[in-house]
Amino acid sequence: MRKLNPDTIAPPIGAYTQAILLPPNAKVLQISGQVGIDRAGVVPRGVTAQAEAIFDNIQAILAAADMGPEDLIKLTAYLVEPDDLPAYGAVRAARLGDLRPCSTLVFVKALVRPDLVVEVEAIAARA
Repeated sequence: MRKLNPDTIAPPIGAYTQAILLPPNAKVLQISGQVGIDRAGVVPRGVTAQAEAIFDNIQAILAAADMGPEDLIKLTAYLVEPDDLPAYGAVRAARLGDLRPCSTLVFVKALVRPDLVVEVEAIAARA
């Protein structure tokens, strides 16, 4: 995989890469939007606890595909409250460290249930 941050456009304004080019025949995993519901079906309160549950879920899905966080190439996050961005960002940074997948973050009016405050979908790939 080749990360692309061309110097002919503005550099990323956050912890992400502008584009990632996959080689032919790469293994690609599409992960549906994950919400903050733990394995027992419990929705923890607050964006930090929900984001932790989301990244736990993503990690479990990656492991089931014999992949890991280093294989993430794209994340799309949906937050209900703009004020939750720092807390979500802290969880993401703790889970991803120096990894820089392509990323999109969108503020939305609501998610599928009123007790959910964050959702993250992901794409992973391995050459």
